[in-house]
Amino acid sequence: MHGLFDVDITTARRLLGRHEPPLSLTAFVVASIGRAAAAHPEVHAYRNWRGRLVEHHYVDVQTLIEIPTSQGLFGLVHVVRDADIRSVGDISAEIRAVKADSSTTASGRLLTTLGPALGRVPGLYPLMYAGMSRSRRVHLATGTVQVTAVGMFADGGGHAIAPPTLASLLLVVGGVSRQPRAIGDRVDVRDVLDLTLSIDHNVVDGSPATRFAADLRQILHTAAALDHLTSDTRSSA
Repeated sequence: MHGLFDVDITTARRLLGRHEPPLSLTAFVVASIGRAAAAHPEVHAYRNWRGRLVEHHYVDVQTLIEIPTSQGLFGLVHVVRDADIRSVGDISAEIRAVKADSSTTASGRLLTTLGPALGRVPGLYPLMYAGMSRSRRVHLATGTVQVTAVGMFADGGGHAIAPPTLASLLLVVGGVSRQPRAIGDRVDVRDVLDLTLSIDHNVVDGSPATRFAADLRQILHTAAALDHLTSDTRSSA
């Protein structure tokens, strides 16, 4: 099931820009969905070969990192481990490191060695997906949550629905646009992030999914993953 919504991230963007070097918006989203998913482990559960539900109480998040290749820019899948407990600054540094040298991550090394051959085998990807989607070992390696930043490839806002992946929980970040919003009795122009949330209805019902989406929206809107920056600002004031 898919949910399309937007979030006012004006506070988050201000805090991200204050940091030196500036922190990644993708890292902020990864940290935020990690915290929300940790509080609702059922939304990134999956079924094993026996049809039993498997839940993880830690959150590993797949995300796309744009890297240069001999054939142009490529969105490399990278797994951010323990996204629910790591700081946005730590995740941003990891993303920068992968951009600078993709060989620092397992998926980058796989792309270098097997990437050209995989693209020439017809029907390989559907077979891989069918075989791995119920494997606990594969989910431990690849994570159970995915964040895809469409804004990496196109400016402005908008929504997109990504194809199914091994992850049970998928968030597509559509981009940021400036929009008028009612703030109390006045109207301000705010930074608004468009999001598409996809959850496997075979493993979670609508009510828990809705509660998770509400918590994710609140975490993003209040910039809860950046609380340490807010505290630092207060301390230096």
